[in-house]
Order: sequence, then C-alpha cells, then structure tokens
Amino acid sequence: MEDIRKERLMISIITLSALANIAQSIIAGWEYWVPPLIALGIVAIWWLHITRRSGSVYRTMAYFVYASLLVFYYGIHDNMEFDISVVIMLFMATFAMLDSIKLMNAILVEYVIIALLQTFLISRRGDIVSFDAMTAMRSMLHIGSVLALYIFSRVSINGRIHERERLDKWQETVNDNSHDMEDFLSNISHELRTPVNVISGMTTIMQKNDDSKELKSIKAAGIRLAHQIEDIQDYTEIKRGELMIEEDKYMCISLINDVVANYKAVDNKKKLEFVVDLDPATPTMLKGDIVKLHKLFRHLMDNAIKFTKRGGIYIRLFATTQEYGVNLTIEVSDTGAGMTRAAISRVSKGMYQANKKRNRSTGGIGIGLPIVYGFVHKMGGFVTIDSTRGKGTTVRVTIPQEVVDQRPCLAVNQKINDGIIFYMKPEKYKVPEVREFYRKMAVNLAVGLKAKLYSAGEIRELERLISDLGVSHIFTGQEEYEADRDTLDGLAKEGYKIIVSTESGMLPDQGNDIIVMPKPLYAFPVVRILNGEEEGNTGEETGKLRFTGVSALIVDDEPMNLVVASGLLK
Repeated sequence: MEDIRKERLMISIITLSALANIAQSIIAGWEYWVPPLIALGIVAIWWLHITRRSGSVYRTMAYFVYASLLVFYYGIHDNMEFDISVVIMLFMATFAMLDSIKLMNAILVEYVIIALLQTFLISRRGDIVSFDAMTAMRSMLHIGSVLALYIFSRVSINGRIHERERLDKWQETVNDNSHDMEDFLSNISHELRTPVNVISGMTTIMQKNDDSKELKSIKAAGIRLAHQIEDIQDYTEIKRGELMIEEDKYMCISLINDVVANYKAVDNKKKLEFVVDLDPATPTMLKGDIVKLHKLFRHLMDNAIKFTKRGGIYIRLFATTQEYGVNLTIEVSDTGAGMTRAAISRVSKGMYQANKKRNRSTGGIGIGLPIVYGFVHKMGGFVTIDSTRGKGTTVRVTIPQEVVDQRPCLAVNQKINDGIIFYMKPEKYKVPEVREFYRKMAVNLAVGLKAKLYSAGEIRELERLISDLGVSHIFTGQEEYEADRDTLDGLAKEGYKIIVSTESGMLPDQGNDIIVMPKPLYAFPVVRILNGEEEGNTGEETGKLRFTGVSALIVDDEPMNLVVASGLLK
C-alpha cells in the first residue's frame, strides 16, 4: 500500500508538470503538435497506474521516460537556460523517492546535455557577448543548486538503502530466532507427550482399584497438560505453514456423541446449561479431518465454558448442500463475558488472552481461537464471531466437506402421528438466553423429524394439551418432574412416555415407567426413544465388557507405552 501511494504521488507531480508544459507551449507558440502528445502521455501513465497491467518496475520506468521527454522538450527551447535548473531539481526530487542512484545519474546527465544545448543556442543567437558577471553568478547558483540536490539525493538514498539492509538483516535474525523457538517448542512438545500420556494411562489403571479424588485430580491434570502440548504443536505447525489435513470418513452422530461425552467429563461447578442442537437432515457420513474437527469443538467449548459464569452454552451443527458436497457449520454460543470489536480483530492474528495477568482466573495459554482460525482456513472454510461485551459470544465455523452417505443422520422408523410435548417451566432459567437455546433446539429437532411439537410451561397447560391432542411422548426436566411427580407418574402408568432430562445420579422410583435421560438433552437419544429404543439411566449396571478368545499384539518403541497399553487391555 505504501508503494501505491508513492507511485500515485509521483504521477500526480508528473501530471501537474505536464499540464504546465502544455500551457507554456501554447503561450510561447512552440510546436503545435506536441501538446496533444503530452496530453496522450498523461492518459497513458494514469492508465498504467490504474490497471496495473505491468509490474511496478516497468511502470516506474515508463513514468521516468515520459518525465525525461517532458524535461528535454522544455529545455531545448530558447531562453530556458535558467528555468531548466528548476525543472531538473523538481524532476530529481520526484524520482529520488524511488531510491535509485542510477536514475539520479541519468537525470544529471540529461541536465548536462540540456545545458550544453542551451550554451549552443546562446552562442548561435550571439548573446554570449552579454554574458556579464551577474549572469555568471546566476548560472553558478543554478548549477550549484542542481549539484547540491544531486549530492543530497545520493546521500539520502544511500542512507535509506543501508537502513533497509539493516532492517532486513534484523528481520532475518528475528525470523531465525522465531524459527528456532518454534523448533524448540515442537521438539519439547513431542518429548513431553509420551511421559504425560503415560501418567494419564497409569492413573487410569490405578483407578480400577482406588478411584480416589487425588487420582481423579492427577488424571485431569494430565489430560489438561496433554491438550496444551497438542495445542503448542498445532500452533507451531500453523505459524510455520506446515499444517497437514488428513481426510477420512466419519459419522456426524459420532462427532456429536464425542462432544457430549467431553461435556459430561467436565466438572460443571458453575451449573451451566448445555444445549446441543443437531440438525437431523445432516448427512450420515462425511469426509474430512475428523481429528481437527474434534479439536475445533474442544477449543470452542473450552472458551465458552471458561468465560461463562452463569447461563449456558448452545452448540448447533447443521449442513447446507453445495455442488462439491456440503458446508458443515458448527455454531457455539454462550452467555459469557463477550468480546470487544478490537479483541475480535486480534483473535485471528495470533495469541489472544482476555486476561494476561498472572493471577487471572481463566486458564489456557491463549492460542485456542488462533488454532481454530488456522484449522478452518487450512480446510478451506471461514470463521465469524458475533459478540457483545457482557452478553455473550457466538463463534460460527463453516467448513466444506465431501458427502459419503447422503442419508439423514437421524430419522424415526415410522411417521410420528402423535404429538410431542416439551414441558419446561421458563421461570427456572435466570438467564433468558437459555430458554431461547432450548426453544431453538426443540423446534429444529421437530422440524427435522417432521414431528408435531407442543410446548407447556405449567402443569395445567400440560394436562389441557393431553386432553385436547393426541400425545405420545412428554419431555421434561428434573425440576418439573420433582414438582409434579404424582401427575407425571400417573401419566406414565397410563401409557405416555415420560422422559426426564436430569443431572447424573437421579434414578426413577422403583416400579414406574419413567425414562431418565442424563443431560444434555440432544437429538440422538431423543430419536432412539421415539424409535422405541428406550435408552436412559435406569439404574441397572451393565457390567464389564468381556472379549473371550481375543488376542492382542502391542507394538511400541517406548517401554512405558507398552506398560500402559498392557494394563488398559487387561
């Protein structure tokens, strides 16, 4: 941009000089055919500048040749012996910004040629006899001014050239140091990954016999450190342009189930609501980098949980059909601290932390969102962030993916003739955005499954809907169920499917037909229930899995990994 502005300034000065040359030619009665050529030259140089048809070097050379011809035309006429010095200095000052000693030499040579021509014209007119001391002093002053500007231009150009060379060497040194640091981070992260994984694996083995709070803390710390090591590796690969995309087939349901499993592993001390909205029309199987998609989800969820003190988090996943497949969109909204416009603009450019103090309450090393940007851009997608300070943030990631299986990822086995009631007391959510999260999830699910969905906010409204409409399933929350237990238990005995979304640990009363679904309430278990596959927490232990007659060969060049793998498989 700086070069463009410099070029525009240069041709602006040339244009003004050319217009002055045209005016001088008309007033002095010089060659009548030259002004049209000068005007045509003005049009030509501006056309070159605007269209950028040629490279920068060729354009500047064209400007220089045109300006040289203007100066020469001006200087070869009578009585221009003193004015030509001023024109030459303007010419020299204009092209000094190109930092070329060769151009300065060419201008000086042109000045010498024009000065000799003027001397010839003076001698031909016979004015040399009138060359007195005053005229000589004026001539020396003009010649000295041109030479002084020439010398000053050379010194300035050499100074700027040397300064650029110094800055280039400094930048090269900085880049080398940065590259060395990236190599160091990459190497150390590789070295740390193995022992950290061993610690996590050994902790998992030890938890079989002693699932104490201390072991859980050690395992959580190991997982957190392992994630941070992976983040350092990903960040250095992005910065160095070495990020590789590995495409493979994956199922959208599996992706969402893993996201839900990760949420269940989070210690939700802040009692945040977690709402997952999966569009049932999303293709069953896509092709892309599933590992990086998992990491995208993890970073977006970590940021949402980290900066949200009350309210909830809303995750939406849907796909829009394109000629090349689909655009897979992942949307994560929260009711947290929000971001300023300046913060959003900095996120995609490198490390960003909302709080850089040592005593900050939010964890992380500040590279989550830059990694998201790097992954998405490498996969050919884009990221948008909508945020209001103090009201929450929505991060939307859109990535092109190839479709392997076009069938909807979720579908009911038969048409749902009866209605579904979503029984939720709105006043229980102190943050109104959470109510909207649940409403959008329920509506999108009903539309995707082509089901009749009704909403009830109190028990009398629920009873009225049941009496007036054909209803088969009633989805509700733990608070609603505990407040109206007798009514809902009675409806279950009458044959209605009552599904209670609850925190882990709640069990239904012995003998009733209540289906308990651990939070979060999302599309996959809902569809299983609608299909008659009544999954949920019934309090029954399934026992340990057994694989009779199966042999496993473990191969690894790290002895510690062999110990961990053997223990886990046993």
